[in-house]
Amino acid sequence: MATTRHFLQLKDLTREELDYVFERTRIIKARFKAYQRHWPLQDRTLVMIFEKASTRTRLSFEAGMHQLGGSAIYLNTRDSQLGRGEPVEDAAEVISRMSDIVMIRTYEQGIIERFASHSRVPVINGLTNEYHPCQILADIFTFIEHRGPIQGRTVAWVGDSNNVCNTWLQAAEIFGFRVHVSTPPGYEIEPERAGLHGREHFREFADPMEAVRGADLVTTDVWTSMGFEAENEERMRDFADWQVDGEMMRAARPDALFMHCLPAHRGEEVAAEVIDGPHSVVWDEAENRLHTQKALMEFLLLGRVND
Repeated sequence: MATTRHFLQLKDLTREELDYVFERTRIIKARFKAYQRHWPLQDRTLVMIFEKASTRTRLSFEAGMHQLGGSAIYLNTRDSQLGRGEPVEDAAEVISRMSDIVMIRTYEQGIIERFASHSRVPVINGLTNEYHPCQILADIFTFIEHRGPIQGRTVAWVGDSNNVCNTWLQAAEIFGFRVHVSTPPGYEIEPERAGLHGREHFREFADPMEAVRGADLVTTDVWTSMGFEAENEERMRDFADWQVDGEMMRAARPDALFMHCLPAHRGEEVAAEVIDGPHSVVWDEAENRLHTQKALMEFLLLGRVND
């Protein structure tokens, strides 16, 4: 019996497997644009478990599963036994006997790891406090679409060292690029939390202008992530000089891209002139969540396909 594969962190797939997922994404997206039916997961069921609310994650997984010929079921922990104290392990045993694949969007990485350890079917991390692998899958595919291979390039991360930042750092080790990270004092990255093996693929900068200088891609996220709302006022003060604005983008390469996983707060972490400007690819990036996740689900359920 084949081993069940999960996608809890980006590094759960090898570089070769990720490259394969990107190639399948290209094919699946082209078929979608051409209105060609692609139903490899006909009669398969995806269960989506949400402890953290989301627009893009739910829509991209639900629509994606339907477009692959399957069905998707939405569960919110508030409306299920998971929210009433049922052990995660018990829920995993039951849910994985009634479905073919599970996506979980929750707080602690430990929760999704416990679920996966008792699941008979693949489990996908839709977001945890520590990692957001589906987002970076879409981001890297978007970069490849616009600029070609990301290997050897420089990505500048400006803002909070959150789950998205951690996953960019993992991606740099896998794909062989550099990440320049600039955070306010007190919000620095924790390499061990990101699960890194060394420091050769990232540099830290106290000055965000230095971090973006010569970058091929500049990316950021909201200053206050979900679950940290109590710190909002303090973060507004601490991050005031870390807004990605026009001056910052002009310090990057002339053809640099701007990305943001959304939702964005114009006038806070990013200026309107940037997110709505010519460097921005945020709408392609958002759409590519749909296509990369379709390729991911196809791979986790069917392995490599030739069609």
